[in-house]
Amino acid sequence: MTRIACIGEAMIELSMNGSTAQVGVAGDTLNTAIYARRMAPELNVDYITCLGDDPFSVRIRTSMSEHGIGISNAKTIVGASPGLYAITTAPNGERSFTYWRSKSAARRLFSDKDFSLLAEYDALYLSGISVAILPHTIRLALLKWLNATPVKLIYDSNYRPRLWENAETARSINSQLWMRADVALPSIDDEMALFDETAEQVIARFAEHSGVGALKRGEEGPISIGIEVQQDYVAAPKVVDTTAAGDSFNGGYLAALLTGKPQAQALMAGHLLAASVVQHRGAIIPK
Repeated sequence: MTRIACIGEAMIELSMNGSTAQVGVAGDTLNTAIYARRMAPELNVDYITCLGDDPFSVRIRTSMSEHGIGISNAKTIVGASPGLYAITTAPNGERSFTYWRSKSAARRLFSDKDFSLLAEYDALYLSGISVAILPHTIRLALLKWLNATPVKLIYDSNYRPRLWENAETARSINSQLWMRADVALPSIDDEMALFDETAEQVIARFAEHSGVGALKRGEEGPISIGIEVQQDYVAAPKVVDTTAAGDSFNGGYLAALLTGKPQAQALMAGHLLAASVVQHRGAIIPK
């Protein structure tokens, strides 16, 4: 059975609907973990993070377990607590976020610079958010460890400028992770913003990528990386909330890819799942 570790920050989510809020559990790499496990139950998916010992951390652990996500490597830090964010959406479904995460327990992930538990897995999935919340010395140590091990790396830059010290640091770390990534899952708008490139320049850059993956373009559908694929993608009939659109695409794509499906089928699985997710509020839609 394929073992995959998704690494990052699990948070409490408030999905606003007028003056009320739906409370959930989410986070970019956690969303992908949940959707990958849902679409391919035969995958063994663990989540690696740090949580506190408060009621909200307990709620996060319970939620992950209910979704079939392994939590044995989710470390507990006494006295700490998780981050929280709120989603507000415009009439066209485009979302904006407000965060309370500066003291999140997840920021202390790998604080001992011990990455040995990662060697237990067949594949690792992390994002730009996963590394942005870490101290720079920990990022560099993680990169050094990744470059010294053959474990399969799956990466999505998921660029959030406010989480980085500056754009130069973000570009440097992301460039190194793209060079190391075996499976690349960039979003075209994130890459345009991060590297100050046109859409054509982003497409050309990933055309040279040595691995496989998908360049996500929202309703237009993905561009295949590493393997030529020509197929049409149908946009969602309505968009209520674009939260987790990219995360769910990654989950659907990885569920297919890691269970041996061909690239074209994996791309379509990711697109169809994302098109379903954006028709609901919140990151995790009902089963």
